[in-house]
Amino acid sequence: MTGIEIYIHIPFCVKKCLYCDFLSGVFDEKMQRRYVAALCTEIQYVAKTHPGCIVSTIYVGGGTPSWLSEDLMDAIITTVKKCFKLDPLAEVSVECNPGTLSAEKLNVYRSIGINRLSIGLQSANDDELKELGRIHDYNRFLHTYDLVRKAGFENVNVDIMTGLPHQNLQKLEKTLSSVTMLRPEHISAYSLIIEKGTPFYEKYKFDAVKQQAGMETEDLPTDEESYKLYKYTMQYLESKGYKRYEISNYARNGKICRHNVGYWDRVPYLGLGLGSASLFDNVRTNNIRDIYKYCEISESIAQGKNLDYELSSPYLETEEIISKKEAMEEFMFLGLRKINGIARSDFYQIFDIDIEAIYGPIITALRNQGFMDAKEGRLFLTDIGIDVSNQVLSKFLLDK
Repeated sequence: MTGIEIYIHIPFCVKKCLYCDFLSGVFDEKMQRRYVAALCTEIQYVAKTHPGCIVSTIYVGGGTPSWLSEDLMDAIITTVKKCFKLDPLAEVSVECNPGTLSAEKLNVYRSIGINRLSIGLQSANDDELKELGRIHDYNRFLHTYDLVRKAGFENVNVDIMTGLPHQNLQKLEKTLSSVTMLRPEHISAYSLIIEKGTPFYEKYKFDAVKQQAGMETEDLPTDEESYKLYKYTMQYLESKGYKRYEISNYARNGKICRHNVGYWDRVPYLGLGLGSASLFDNVRTNNIRDIYKYCEISESIAQGKNLDYELSSPYLETEEIISKKEAMEEFMFLGLRKINGIARSDFYQIFDIDIEAIYGPIITALRNQGFMDAKEGRLFLTDIGIDVSNQVLSKFLLDK
């Protein structure tokens, strides 16, 4: 039987954050119910085309999945359990935002097998939360966190962000100290990226260009200041017992996010829902991004109608076979995001060739430059290599 992971996309938000370019938006309850019904139909459809799979992790992301009413979340998770065989120790995660959870909702989460929550805090400073367009303040986050703990959840992640407009070490220290005092099992610390098509891009695009060029900025931290914020975050979290296991992720007591590690290890995964991606048998697919078309397809399937479609599923917008060269590249630049890097033996087992035969000169050069090291059959980036990981990882792109 094939071990797989499942990602489920919930494209609904109370309000779109000003920096967010994810596939999400504000829809009423009627549309939410229509979408969840369509999603459950897709789950049933996909399960029939992937028999014999054992699900090791489920990750419900968005958007704001916790904005759904508890009966809709129950319907989604219950459908997955009916259609797929779950590992008895499966990790089942849901992304949540402060202000969208209640004691009743959390009790339902526990009863249907959700065992890990990821809460989007971003900052403990209310002025920064307002600047980001978040729907909550820090006190509302604290209330949500208290509800989560009282409901019995023992595996909780908190998201924070660095590189925010006007952020300095004092503001960042307040966020880090506030979060670590709560002792969540996991902390994700992401740097703000100014994405095209967002209100932040219109507001800060010129500052972002200056930042990338190493010039003085007006609102965003300079490139040097961003680096200091990033390093301070790493040092602070590690001093509080959070072990860094990936460029942006830290965990206490071994409570890593198994779903994310599977992604970095290229474990086969199925993406369900609007715009979601899948990787299975070296075929990458992406679902359609039009929510109305998505729902119409599911409704036609539920009614037993015959559909005309060109790809292997009526839900797909794109489908591509991953070449061996592309798979090798992904193996390297995903696997090397992990602090413990990649195993030479895994590369050989997957590709039937020694890693040095493909990347020998690159590995030697990076080790000589101090960006990479090796130990006990593993290759990994050094601290210096991680600091410039984008440049280092680009070295593993192979010529056509």
